Amino acid sequence: MERKNKVFIATSLDGYIADQAGGIDWLHSIANPDNTDMGYGAFMTGIDALVMGRKTFDTVCGFDMDWPYEKPVFVLSNRMSQMPEKYKDHAEIVNGSLNQILEKIHNKGHHHLYIDGGQTIQSFLKEDLIDEMTITIIPYLLGGGIPLFTDLPERLKFECTDTKIYLGKVVQNRFIRKR
Repeated sequence: MERKNKVFIATSLDGYIADQAGGIDWLHSIANPDNTDMGYGAFMTGIDALVMGRKTFDTVCGFDMDWPYEKPVFVLSNRMSQMPEKYKDHAEIVNGSLNQILEKIHNKGHHHLYIDGGQTIQSFLKEDLIDEMTITIIPYLLGGGIPLFTDLPERLKFECTDTKIYLGKVVQNRFIRKR
């Protein structure tokens, strides 16, 4: 079975996924009157499960809406001992090395994974475990905040295979890992 770890994320023009206070309200700075999903729905059709960090999980839990995912969600955490009751049917805590975590998830039949959350994406990149990234660039300079990328132990080569422009202002690039 082919296994793929994919990223679908938005950044500011200067490469941040959240502002200095951890806020993401700037993601909605471009008017979107038709609620265009910018390819998210199509992306999700190719995903078996999500892997996210605890901070991203906490952010999602703080949204004023019902649980947004229909697919299984695995939350990376070495500190959470149990899932909050409200989310027990929606998410599962996993821990260990990334390879151990992936083995557990693959053994459950999930092979096309959506990797989400800044630190989680950075950890997967450091271990060269990302196969594809879709990065949507919001034309907004934050001047600081939480970066998408940090130092890597070695260079990783990706190839841009597709570029789209949404709402006449938002650029989305799809990159495939070249090994």
